[in-house]
Amino acid sequence: MTETAGASQRKFAGPTGRSALVVLIVLALAAALPLGLSNYQVGLATEILIFGVLAMSIDILAGFAGRTSLGHGAIFGVSGYVVVYASAQAGLPPATAFLLGVLAATLVAVIFALLAVRTSGVYFLLLTLALGMIVWGICLRWTQVTGGENGMRGDVRPALLMAHRTFYWAVLAAVTAVSYAMWRFVRSPFGLTLLGIRDSESRMRSLGYNVPLHLFVGFAVSGFFAGIAGALYAMFNNFVSPSSVALAQSVEGVLMMIAGGVGTLFGGFVGAAAVIALENVVSAYTERWPMVLGLTFILIMIFAPEGIIGTLRALLTRQARQSPISTKGH
Repeated sequence: MTETAGASQRKFAGPTGRSALVVLIVLALAAALPLGLSNYQVGLATEILIFGVLAMSIDILAGFAGRTSLGHGAIFGVSGYVVVYASAQAGLPPATAFLLGVLAATLVAVIFALLAVRTSGVYFLLLTLALGMIVWGICLRWTQVTGGENGMRGDVRPALLMAHRTFYWAVLAAVTAVSYAMWRFVRSPFGLTLLGIRDSESRMRSLGYNVPLHLFVGFAVSGFFAGIAGALYAMFNNFVSPSSVALAQSVEGVLMMIAGGVGTLFGGFVGAAAVIALENVVSAYTERWPMVLGLTFILIMIFAPEGIIGTLRALLTRQARQSPISTKGH
């Protein structure tokens, strides 16, 4: 038991030198990316970073706590609504509007968590779906505040970040910090407890852990990060509408998470890149891109159920196990 605990602590203690070097190389490439891209392509890269954070926030629940949420699109959108309203209607500074958006999203996540944490499986899925639909209905019908079907538009982005490349670098810096915070969270003792709940909820209860409380905190933290993604997207788009909180937003986030790999966390960026790239390429040729997206999702579930990152990780592990045998044979 002690050896197992020690192994777990070593596994989650921190990044190795090799992994830290890989992260630095990826960040350097990401920072240099806008230098060779058009403004439109820089916009797509910025969108990938933002939706990667949304997919990662969903993965905190689905991959590490065993609870898949269909309400995170609503949490994401609420943050965007508050940012645009606070900036365009109330005239508050962008930084204040950003903080209010994240706070509002966290409060919505807390409300969702209070209602959903004592459920699991399909009941958790349907309850978060219903809560998200309630938020969508409020945004659609409360026209005096939200603008109804027309949505709200406003110059949310600070003047200093108006240039596409400058805003991309600002988003990259924010996403790097947020990603590190999420990585530390899921690998903390609290994150290990969430993994234990995912694997055997009854065993964790018998060991004395307060399962609903841990799920509540996990949901709230997940909503906080989804709120950051929503606030960044509001600054990127300068516009929000009921589609920002619709079920499709949640489904797209879940699809990105699954495509990248459930429980891989950083697979959210890979899934976001795959979905957004496919969306833009296919929509240039046909208006039925959701059908192509659905077919792609089916193929991923059949041939790569662990997602892109999960499948690559499994292949590398298999090769690592076979290579000593090959060497010994020769």
